[in-house]
Amino acid sequence: MATILQTGRPSTQKHQLEDRASAGQFLARALPVMVLSFGAFLVLLPLLWMFSTSLRPSAESYMLPPQWLPTQWHLENYAAVFQSNVPFVGLVLNSLKIAVAVTLGQLIFCSMAGFAFARLKFPGRNFLFILLLASLMVPTQVTVIPIFLIMKTLGLVDNHLSIILPGLVSAFGVFLMRQFYLTLPQELLDAARMDGAGVWTIYRKIAVPLSGPALSALAIISFNATWNNYFYPLVFLNSWEKMTLPQGIALLQGYMQSGNPAVVMAAVTLAILPILLIFIVAQRWIVDAFVQSGLKG
Repeated sequence: MATILQTGRPSTQKHQLEDRASAGQFLARALPVMVLSFGAFLVLLPLLWMFSTSLRPSAESYMLPPQWLPTQWHLENYAAVFQSNVPFVGLVLNSLKIAVAVTLGQLIFCSMAGFAFARLKFPGRNFLFILLLASLMVPTQVTVIPIFLIMKTLGLVDNHLSIILPGLVSAFGVFLMRQFYLTLPQELLDAARMDGAGVWTIYRKIAVPLSGPALSALAIISFNATWNNYFYPLVFLNSWEKMTLPQGIALLQGYMQSGNPAVVMAAVTLAILPILLIFIVAQRWIVDAFVQSGLKG
């Protein structure tokens, strides 16, 4: 009997150790998920509040203590956006035109510049790249005056080209594409050169087809930044028919913020909905682009 008890203790201790190990592994897997879920919930809170406010009566917008769910559901707030004096549909089309043009320009020029910095050898390459990165530290408000003077000289003030032309190339876009092109195997490019391919052929038939994740990330980032840009249109655009969506949302607020906040939140919800849907669809490519761009410095 004593022998049976003695032989049973190691087995019990072994099971206890295994249970503790499995519990530790479960906790190690669950803890990051819990932390990230809590962080995601905090990020979603403003969006949920915005959507809730867009459906509530105007009198409940500043209610204290605040309530997450409206007492009355006012879907007519969304109809009021299109019935207001602000030409909402026209502003959306203007923003779409500018954002698409800027995005296409960045996809073309940033990818070309990034490939040149990553794979071509020319005098002063590293110095020029350092200057490019240094421009990221210069605020937009510092450069807007010389850009405005240039556009005024060219006669492009109150023209969409005054916003499109300065946005065709960005230092961040060049940096992102350069970091991605550095991850391409050098052997692949050398094999193309041995087959007689030139620089343009290598870029067009090898580098660009392989840079889908980076181009997708750059497209989303540039489109989102241009779509939400308020400062540049405020400086360069004056007429109603040329204004963009952020300006229209600001006009909906009215003089001295006297507008209906529920209608304003309805307009903001409609404005961010396209960006949100595009990001949800393309988030896998965005993550892949940043992961692959960080593999090689």
